[in-house]
Amino acid sequence: MTLRPDPTFYPSAKLAMEGPVETLAFTLMLSPDGSQPDGLAVVDVDPNSKTYGQILHSLFMPNKGDEFHHFGWNACSSALSPLTGHAFLERRYLIIPGIRSSRIYIIDVKEPLKASIHKIIEPEELFEKTGYSRPHTIHCGPEGIYVSTLGGAGEDGTDGPPGIFIMDCETFEILGRYEMDRGAQDKHYDFWWNLPRDYMVSSEWGLPPQFENGIVPEDLLSNKYGHSIHFWDLRGRKCTQTIDLGENHQMALEIRPAHDPAKQYGFCGVVVDTTNLQGAIFTWWRNEDGTFEAKKTATIDPQPADADDLPELLKGFGAVPPLVTDIDLSLDDKYLYVACWGTGEMLQFDVSDPMNPVLAGKVELGGIVKKTPHPNGKAFGYGPQMVEISRDGKRVYWTNSLYSTWDDQFYPGERGAAMVMAECGENGGLTLAKDFWVDFPEGYRSHQIRLEGGDCSTDSFCYPSA
Repeated sequence: MTLRPDPTFYPSAKLAMEGPVETLAFTLMLSPDGSQPDGLAVVDVDPNSKTYGQILHSLFMPNKGDEFHHFGWNACSSALSPLTGHAFLERRYLIIPGIRSSRIYIIDVKEPLKASIHKIIEPEELFEKTGYSRPHTIHCGPEGIYVSTLGGAGEDGTDGPPGIFIMDCETFEILGRYEMDRGAQDKHYDFWWNLPRDYMVSSEWGLPPQFENGIVPEDLLSNKYGHSIHFWDLRGRKCTQTIDLGENHQMALEIRPAHDPAKQYGFCGVVVDTTNLQGAIFTWWRNEDGTFEAKKTATIDPQPADADDLPELLKGFGAVPPLVTDIDLSLDDKYLYVACWGTGEMLQFDVSDPMNPVLAGKVELGGIVKKTPHPNGKAFGYGPQMVEISRDGKRVYWTNSLYSTWDDQFYPGERGAAMVMAECGENGGLTLAKDFWVDFPEGYRSHQIRLEGGDCSTDSFCYPSA
């Protein structure tokens, strides 16, 4: 504990945008076949450095088969909430769950180039204290660390619904389940909140048998993946409303609320519409009476393709779906970035009017059929996936792996890990940085990125931007 709030904690999103530029990024490395331990890479993102774009330090775990996926900080700007007693924490530890093993690692990165394991929480403790499995998304909240899960109890994770549990942000002890009343929620994926307005929004992917061994075509075509978003009384810990986006809108994934808490709206990305293979963005908002609504405000079309160029899974469709697998919102709430993992596109939408997203920029890279190379001439395996935006909104980073078994279905054969960056123009537009390309160790894939001092999918803010 420090004697003053961590300097990387900002009261508002606007102040965070004015903070120092990141010089380091933390990126997860996973061994898709479990033959090697997963790891954390510390990447140099300082363009003035001689080692720009290189891995400066790697930390590998003592276990195999974890499958690192998403991760987050022990504390962030939410600690400045007037309702918290944790304002003097440090942004010091990364909480990294193994989505396949249900094991959680607490990594001390106070000295990033000496990153070390502080604590390991074994899966048995998670099972015993929560009845959940397959930990997924980490959010640092005012009262502690919130962790969403994709599985319930039992060997296949279907003995009861998945949900959220809370960890102590100082001792890292698992405290227990978040939910007091879950209402209609029976699947889980992402979640985020508006702290001053005291509500949370969550989304749905599928249960472990629907994703662990790859996508289940029969379940997709019969619309059995998640297609609802849920709204919660955050402190009351109960689900107050569920909105079904339509059963054809399969896999409602990332939740991205406006960063300015005075704005009561946000976005959700939908992987695929089973009626036409489109990807979709939904905007959700809160009415004056406290109820919520959601509307489809943007669609991304599939690309026609010859069956011979498609993986077995898609041959019968004659097209490549965009597969919207990640979205991220800049801190000024102006640009929404949409990763189209199937078609190999990173799209930039101007969402100044959240009900009318306008395409402002696009980068093509990778893709099932196009296989667009990087400007440096290197092949970019898979497609744009986990996306992270710098606090000032000028740089957009992304990696290329979705989930090991899904990678293998949609992109057969090993394609290698990569991390790239695109620069955002003053009035929108995206340009790939030709001199930024991160190579990872052979046999590894790369997934989520966290930026030094916070980023656009880490911190939640307690005060409006002036």
